[in-house]
Amino acid sequence: MIRLTKVELRRLTARRLTVIGVLGVLVITALLLLATWFEARPQSEAEQRSSQAQYEAAHRYWEEHADEDRVRCTEDWQKQPDPKPSLEELCSYPEPTVDQFGKPRMVFAEAMPELLLGTSYLLVFAAFLIGASFVGAEFSTGAIGNWLTFEPRRLRVYGSKLLAAAIGLAPVAAVVLAIVLFGTYLIVDQLGDTSGTTGKVWGDLVATGGRAVLLIAMGAALGGVVGLLLRHTAAAIGVAMGYLVLIEGVFAGFLNKAQPWLVKLNFDAFVRHDTTYYLNECSTGGDGSYMCNSIEKTLSFEHGAWYLGILTVVLVLLGGAVFYRRDVSS
Repeated sequence: MIRLTKVELRRLTARRLTVIGVLGVLVITALLLLATWFEARPQSEAEQRSSQAQYEAAHRYWEEHADEDRVRCTEDWQKQPDPKPSLEELCSYPEPTVDQFGKPRMVFAEAMPELLLGTSYLLVFAAFLIGASFVGAEFSTGAIGNWLTFEPRRLRVYGSKLLAAAIGLAPVAAVVLAIVLFGTYLIVDQLGDTSGTTGKVWGDLVATGGRAVLLIAMGAALGGVVGLLLRHTAAAIGVAMGYLVLIEGVFAGFLNKAQPWLVKLNFDAFVRHDTTYYLNECSTGGDGSYMCNSIEKTLSFEHGAWYLGILTVVLVLLGGAVFYRRDVSS
C-alpha cells in the first residue's frame, strides 16, 4: 500500500492540471493579500477631513435634538401594539464618537479568522477539482484498465489513489494558509492594529488553519471518489457546482430550517470551532398581525465534525464498493 501510494503521489505531482491548479491558487492568494493591503490602507487626508466634518455635524445635532427625539420616540413606542421591542432598544440615542465616522483601522485578531475561512473555501474547491481530475481522467482515457493489469487488487489501488490525493494536497494547503496568515500580519502590522494579537489568538488561528488543512485533504479525497463514480472530471465538477449553486445558493434561502444539514455550514462549524446562523421564526399576534423575527442559532463544532466525518466515510465506502464491482472497461 505504501509503495502504491508513493507511485500515485509521483503521478499526482507530475500532472499538468495539478501544477496549473497550485499555481492558480498561489496567484489568487497573492491577489487576496493585495486586496487586504488596499482594505487596510488608512484614509487620505481629504477623506479624514470629510469624516471629521461629518462627526462634528452629527455631534451638534445630538446636542441640540437628542432629548426631543427621545421624547418623540417614547410617545411612538407607547402607541405600538404588543409584542414590541424594549424602550431602551428602540429609543437609545448614544452620543456620537469620532470612531463611528471614517474608515476603522483593520484589527488583525478580528479580520484573520474570516480570511482563513475564505481561503479554505478556495483551497477545498481546488483540492476537489485536482482530486476529481486525478482519478476521473484515468476512467475517461481507459488508463485504469492498464493499471489494474499490474496491480489487480482493486481496493489497494482505490485506497492508494485517495491517500495520494489527500497527502499531496495537504502540504499545499498548509503553505498557502501560512502565507495568508503571516502575510496578513505583516500588512496589518504596518497599516492597522496588531496590538491584541496575544498568544491565545495565535494558538486559535493555528488551530483553525490545522482544521482547515484536514478538511482540504478530505476534499481532495472526496474529489477522487466523485471522479471515480462519474468517470469524468467535467461531470464531477458539474455536480459540485450544481450543488453549490442550487442547494447552497438558491434553495438554502427556502430550506431555512435545513441549514444545519448543509455542507457549507458544517464546514464553517468545524473550521471555526462553532458557527452561528439565523432562522426566521414567524407568529401571528393577538391583533392578527403577522411578524417574523430572525433568531441566532449556534451550530457546534461536534455537529460539524460528525456530519463531515460520516459523509466522508459513506462516500468513500460507496466509491470502494462501486470500484470493486464495476467493469472499468464499460
